Amino acid sequence: MYGIFKPFIFRIQPEKAHYLTMGLMAFVCRNPVVKSFLTRYYRVNDASLEVEIAGLRFPNRVGLAAGFDKDARWLHEMKTLGFGFVEIGTLTPIGQDGNPQPRLFRLPEDQGVINRMGFNNGGVDDAVERLKQRPENLIVGGNIGKNKVTPNEEALNDYVTCFDALHPHVDYFALNVSSPNTPGLRALQDKEPLRLLLKAVMDRNIAASPPRPVFLKIAPDVSNEQLDDMIDLIQESGIDGIIATNTTIERSGLVTPTDEVEKMGAGGLSGAPVRDRSTEVIRYLHQKSNGSFPIIGVGGICSAEDAQEKLEAGASLVQVYSGLIYAGPGLVKSINKSILKQNRL
Repeated sequence: MYGIFKPFIFRIQPEKAHYLTMGLMAFVCRNPVVKSFLTRYYRVNDASLEVEIAGLRFPNRVGLAAGFDKDARWLHEMKTLGFGFVEIGTLTPIGQDGNPQPRLFRLPEDQGVINRMGFNNGGVDDAVERLKQRPENLIVGGNIGKNKVTPNEEALNDYVTCFDALHPHVDYFALNVSSPNTPGLRALQDKEPLRLLLKAVMDRNIAASPPRPVFLKIAPDVSNEQLDDMIDLIQESGIDGIIATNTTIERSGLVTPTDEVEKMGAGGLSGAPVRDRSTEVIRYLHQKSNGSFPIIGVGGICSAEDAQEKLEAGASLVQVYSGLIYAGPGLVKSINKSILKQNRL
């Protein structure tokens, strides 16, 4: 079905195409008959797909990565398309426009995407109002970060503000310290700043009722020594797990001509080019930690085989985003069918 529309969608500037297609999806889903048809077509309902991770019961292992539905606008539509969970955000305390457009670019020859969105969102309070009408039987995670104008030494306040606002309305949290598009953000991945951040959030979480699972979203551009530090800090802080990985600043090995890539400018590269490194990070974390915490695998999942590779490397759940641009929403169905087949072997 998606293949019919894809050539037309790819003629439109990527960010405009995103809002156009999701606006159309929201419109057609207002018709109960159409929504019912799409649900039957895309959702794979089977009890064996359910899985319990970090105390949460997920309808299936396939989630929507943060960045697609920043402001919690399309949760009902994502459930219709078969997702077991959706991660909204990245949300910041105050709404912000993000970086100047154009800031989203396709690399069709590589099945990749470059973005420098810059945490564009309407602010955490606006998202909370939409979350009050969230659908049932869909796990929702809140991906939180700091405002661009907030200096790193005050970043803890932004994370705590978002945590407090979202806590009654989401099922888990993702701490984003790994986007390359907010100046200085990745410095929060260093051991001491990260220790302070994790402690501040977990102190708040322990005091909350009930506490929510907390995951740390990390970059693929980290050394094994940094990964070792993160494993230590997870065990020290008591957070629940890691989301691996965010986008990369690397540009090596691309088929797209170098001059075209350079014209696109700075930003994080996602999609197929980050697949192998993301899987390496997942495997390293899983092996070095002896599987002591769950990992949500994301990065370059463009097929059911890619998702299975992440699961075999040690991921408990997977998330997709860029793969949807190239494979369409049927990707979720194909992954769930593949998992179902593996479950029955």
